[in-house]
Amino acid sequence: MSQKIVVTGASGFIGKALVQCLAEQYQVVAPLRQAVDFGTDAIQVPIIQDIGHLPAECDWLANTDVVIHIAAMAHRVGAALADFQRVNTQATLALAQKAVDYGVKRFIFISSIGVLGASNSVPFKFNDTPAPEEPYAVSKLQAEIGLTQLAKATGLELVIIRPPLVYGPGAPGNFSKLNNLVSSGLPLPFGKVNNKRSFVALANVVDLISTCITHPKATNQTFLVSDDHDISTTELLKLMALAKGKAVWLLPVPVSCLTFVAGCFGKKALIQKFCGNLQVDINHTKTTLNWQPPLSVADGIAQCFKD
Repeated sequence: MSQKIVVTGASGFIGKALVQCLAEQYQVVAPLRQAVDFGTDAIQVPIIQDIGHLPAECDWLANTDVVIHIAAMAHRVGAALADFQRVNTQATLALAQKAVDYGVKRFIFISSIGVLGASNSVPFKFNDTPAPEEPYAVSKLQAEIGLTQLAKATGLELVIIRPPLVYGPGAPGNFSKLNNLVSSGLPLPFGKVNNKRSFVALANVVDLISTCITHPKATNQTFLVSDDHDISTTELLKLMALAKGKAVWLLPVPVSCLTFVAGCFGKKALIQKFCGNLQVDINHTKTTLNWQPPLSVADGIAQCFKD
């Protein structure tokens, strides 16, 4: 009999792609607050009220081998730290404890590269000291700490994955913002952005998560993930325009000017995300798991806009 995998957040951007991939090999259970048609009967969808308020009995967790926890609160501008903590920290720990109670062997937690910081001058490594700057990242780090304590106390096998910006067809967040800019056909002031940023294609994240389900060396490890080829925001926009079959006019505006103007409109943080450096070193991931991202940046971007 195939292994049973529980995936939270299965209706989301990463979760939906993951469960559809895993359903080809595993018995997949996707607890959700409302029914979703995944186009296959191979995915069971028990209806739950809230991950953070699980009932005493959670039959859908019985005989589960691995829980993959993706559900999270993100992309909520202005939300208070307490709101992020309720969903990303407290609900995560409640689910993990319930998993322990039901004898789940492994818990894979999708965290965020933001726990290490919002920018860098040297690529982040998996064992760098955390320095989160935003409430979302703080709540993710607190979940990591709580999960690590629980794993040590109970023997639960914990795997933490910290992705940077994940892109793919229908990606939300900043990738969606960039897509809208390219689609507008307007001149864009990003022709002199010579930064370096790590991105990761949806297919590459899904592949890494899938690898961590059974890999013996994934136990109690923290992994960074990327496409293993860093590019500038200027290069990213050009790749997006090429994939969309559109011309893009990039004006050579100095980043200092962009930052000043953005600051006048309260958008300095957004410009810093578009123009700053954020690189990750995935050598630990590659060597520990003997893993390589299967999709290149160019192919990953091209897949975003296929009809």
